[in-house]
Amino acid sequence: MDKVIVIVAGSVLVAFTYWFFLMKKGRAVTVEGSVDIIVDGGYTPEIITVPVGKKTTLNFLRRDPSSCLEEVVLGDFSIRKELPLNQKVAIEITPEKKGEFIYSCGMGMFHGKIIVR
Repeated sequence: MDKVIVIVAGSVLVAFTYWFFLMKKGRAVTVEGSVDIIVDGGYTPEIITVPVGKKTTLNFLRRDPSSCLEEVVLGDFSIRKELPLNQKVAIEITPEKKGEFIYSCGMGMFHGKIIVR
């Protein structure tokens, strides 16, 4: 009986892990002009949609004291910024091409996505 419980519990945990990391889809927030992104155990909103060729300001507000979230990296835009705790940091981007661009913490553990349309 113990083996059955372990197998069932393990299967449930594997299914949850698969869903959490691979299947979970966030909702995209459409942005025109600027957006506030809360940094607290991740990024909220996690996915934003911006128009191509228009300047957009991303306002990051870090509430999480974790050292992992001390900076944000927008590799496709060649931007790396420190995020002081409880201070808003504005990052301006003007995407020149359509596509999906990832941003992350300095350690690459937390991610967000910018969809340019």
